[in-house]
Amino acid sequence: MANWEIVALAVAGLFALVVLAIFGRFAGLWIQSIVSGAPVGLLDLFMMRLRKVSPGVVVSNRITAKKAGLELSAAQLEAHYLTGGTVERVVRAMIAADKAKIDLPWDRATAIDLAGRDILEAVRTSVDPKVIDCPSAQGTRPTIDAVAGDGIQLRARARVTVRTNIAQLVGGATEETIVARVGEGIISTIGSAESHKRVLENPDQISKTVLAKGLDSGTAFEILSIDIADVDVGTNIGAKLQTDQAEADTKRYQAEAEQRRALAIAHEAEHNADAAKNRALVILAEAEVPKAMSQAFRDGNLGIMDHYRMQNVVADTAMRNTVAEGDENTEG
Repeated sequence: MANWEIVALAVAGLFALVVLAIFGRFAGLWIQSIVSGAPVGLLDLFMMRLRKVSPGVVVSNRITAKKAGLELSAAQLEAHYLTGGTVERVVRAMIAADKAKIDLPWDRATAIDLAGRDILEAVRTSVDPKVIDCPSAQGTRPTIDAVAGDGIQLRARARVTVRTNIAQLVGGATEETIVARVGEGIISTIGSAESHKRVLENPDQISKTVLAKGLDSGTAFEILSIDIADVDVGTNIGAKLQTDQAEADTKRYQAEAEQRRALAIAHEAEHNADAAKNRALVILAEAEVPKAMSQAFRDGNLGIMDHYRMQNVVADTAMRNTVAEGDENTEG
């Protein structure tokens, strides 16, 4: 044989060995898929590896779906894997939904999974309803507090039984919305009751009233029942508010009285100032009398006898005033 023929045969043999080595890695999966009745082409397995897809995940889940009576193509499983979805949980969820006679097509299941929801848990909750505590155990308050019409505070706890609504799982509100709506409904129902005794006598009326409001609208759940687990009597909020209001009124009246007292003191001070001013004016006027009398003496308009008579009149007036004050003290 010529040298070139030997080289050609060597290259061909080496190529054949490489091909056998590559496809030998997928031979087991290929044979497994054929034997299981869910065949996947050998070339398809090789191309999956090139596209960074795990052939084992695709083959095993396709076989699982086929054995459960679901027909899922390798292309569907590969596409969901490439988009970052969890292929195994979607397949298991579809099998569980099919056994439970729940309508869950592939497109909806993959959309729910890609939206970040646990599709398998959603199907389980749809089959086996879930109980939610209201308020939540992770919350800061252990009870839902509301005040009845008579001012008595009631503290309630409820248990809400829900079932997943698969059709509204994408875009539907979560458990937190259910807890918030139920809590709001309980507060509204207790607040509209005339007396706390009526609520204590018939606590299931709260459940009926809240359940009739359709609180599961727009959520990913269907509320099956709302059960009042416990209702306790709290403080008398009405009496406390009245006491606080009375104290506030007392402080306000005291402030107003103090304001009036300060105003009266200010007016008294103004009057005293006016009186002192008037007394000063009188003193100034009285100081002018001796001056006027001196001028009258100098001008000859007042004689010495006139001055004596005036002194007698002043003394007589003073004596009369003294007698009058003595009579008033005696009568007192």
